[in-house]
Amino acid sequence: MPKVKVDGVEIEVPQGATVLQACELAGKEIPRFCYHERLSIAGNCRMCLVEVKPGPPKPQASCALPAAENQEIFTNTPMVKHAREGIMEFLLINHPLDCPICDQGGECDLQDQSIAYGRGHSRFDENKRAVTEKYMGPIVKTVMTRCIQCTRCIRFAEEVAGVEEIGAIYRGENMQITSYLEEAVSSELSGNVVDLCPVGALTSKPYAFEARPWELRKTLTIDVMDAVGTNIRLDSRGRQVLRAVPRVNDDVNEEWASDKTRHAVDGLVRKRLDRPYVRRDGKLHAVTWDEAFAAIAAVEHGGSVAAVAGDLVDCETMFAAKALLKGLGSSLLEGRQTGMDYDTSSLAAVNFNTTIAGTEEADAILLVGTNLRWEAPLVNTRIRKAIKKGAKVFAIGPETELTYKVEWLGADLSVLGNLPERVTEAFGKAAKPMVIVGGAALKGAHGAALGLVETLGLVKDGWNGFNVVHMAASRMGGLMLGYAQPAGISALYDAKLTFFLGADECDHARFTGFKVYVGHHGDRGAHHADVILPGASYAEKSGTFVNLEGRVQRGERAVFPPGDAREDWTIFRALSERLGQTLPFDTIDELRAAMALDCPELATLGLKTFAWSAPALGTVAEGVLEGYPIKDFYLTNAICRASPTMQRCSAELVHGESFAEAAE
Repeated sequence: MPKVKVDGVEIEVPQGATVLQACELAGKEIPRFCYHERLSIAGNCRMCLVEVKPGPPKPQASCALPAAENQEIFTNTPMVKHAREGIMEFLLINHPLDCPICDQGGECDLQDQSIAYGRGHSRFDENKRAVTEKYMGPIVKTVMTRCIQCTRCIRFAEEVAGVEEIGAIYRGENMQITSYLEEAVSSELSGNVVDLCPVGALTSKPYAFEARPWELRKTLTIDVMDAVGTNIRLDSRGRQVLRAVPRVNDDVNEEWASDKTRHAVDGLVRKRLDRPYVRRDGKLHAVTWDEAFAAIAAVEHGGSVAAVAGDLVDCETMFAAKALLKGLGSSLLEGRQTGMDYDTSSLAAVNFNTTIAGTEEADAILLVGTNLRWEAPLVNTRIRKAIKKGAKVFAIGPETELTYKVEWLGADLSVLGNLPERVTEAFGKAAKPMVIVGGAALKGAHGAALGLVETLGLVKDGWNGFNVVHMAASRMGGLMLGYAQPAGISALYDAKLTFFLGADECDHARFTGFKVYVGHHGDRGAHHADVILPGASYAEKSGTFVNLEGRVQRGERAVFPPGDAREDWTIFRALSERLGQTLPFDTIDELRAAMALDCPELATLGLKTFAWSAPALGTVAEGVLEGYPIKDFYLTNAICRASPTMQRCSAELVHGESFAEAAE
């Protein structure tokens, strides 16, 4: 490890580190615009200038200069100060002075660094140049006159998102950043360029002119749009969530978030259920909570009670419902609402055992019936990293664009029992082989996929390469709490009383008994319900969620539910009194204590590892996969379907509709 001196302090730095990284290890702040820890080095902005000895007697860009033995680095000399002031002056030559109306105001790197490192005035008197706005789709708003050509957005699109649709045209002062043919960027991760942009050139279109950062109350929570468990921060004002932005968690989402995670929040205030309803003479009528509970209590169920957990439900709600059903003499619980019936006797066999971060280490990967780009976008970005390190990727399923090179083996599941020699050869050489089974293959090929554990040597000391991708935020938590029947959801069809916990994706018409919907949106489940009990969304309650790798995480409440809606677990607590089976907890802490006794894995936060014990293998998989479970990435749940932004994204990016843009 090289030893360098930073402003007279000697430190050791990792081999291959840059001078900028050495300065940061020494606790020095180095200004930068183009450099980003997760992107390749560009060296465009020159703001990170430092003085280095031995070397030429001039400032050098620290982001692109390797740290070497016996270097002396100076970050605060008069030469460095003068050079940074000059660079800032050049950067501001054409930058418009529109901070008061810029959405980036208050959280803008250019603002902060111009005050900290700039001159305070400009010597430039010529007219500023102007650049026409570019269209990048329904997510990203552009004001390209502000652009300083740092190229972060270009590098993100190429290196992380894998969609090479953003680039630069012209040269010198005429250089402009634009999307391909000025059309919408077709990436489900495009919103991340807003966070990356160090100026106000790329801002959030749905959030434009909504609020200033100092007006917002910030709440740390967990995203529920997929099973990745993205760590997010909800920014709210009053009783409305105005935006969601990702938090840094290198084990889960790094610092990225999908467009659905970011922009479905406008669906939280639309199509909401804010009062109880009871169906009379075929129509739903608004009632009081007492009347709704009385209608449920009047059902003669004889212990034939079931609960179906939806995709967005927290563990506390599922446990409260489970406790109530247990008191009523039933264990009919199911969370796989779309009809899955795979073996759940071993949680390791339905878990993403390699872990999300561990995916980067795999050197041979087989995708079975999964469109990872839509099912788990932030797992897909990890596979791109693995490929850069030399991993080979094979796939079974209908061909689709995954943003990286894949060798497709066909859509016939019978290939699982007779893999081509080139595949077995690649896996035989692999030190860390990996198989990922998705929703399209999970129902009919789970057993056959488990057979690959022996065939391909997936489980070794310190490595488990068998993985299942779930698409619902509640799925792993539900499986841990016992929300699975051997026969699947069909075992619940004849129950005389069924609780739907935000379950909107199942076939409600097949349930013959009395239906109670406990949820937050007037979506498919509410349309079939006999009684509706308005609940809280993920933004309106503190809840525990388990992501696809078995990581227990907890989110906090950002705002309160609308109207008479209540947190879901409190609904079951109140209902239990009316049904004569009072639940033994009155507070969220008491509930979590009881839940920890029932399921010890949920007692503490963090990654849970499940001992490997594969269930008995099923029959050899047969049949051709016709498609993947997610048909429209932007409309996968009730919140998304209520969101105008997600509806616009679906119409434009999935269905190809065109929208005229008004002149500004």
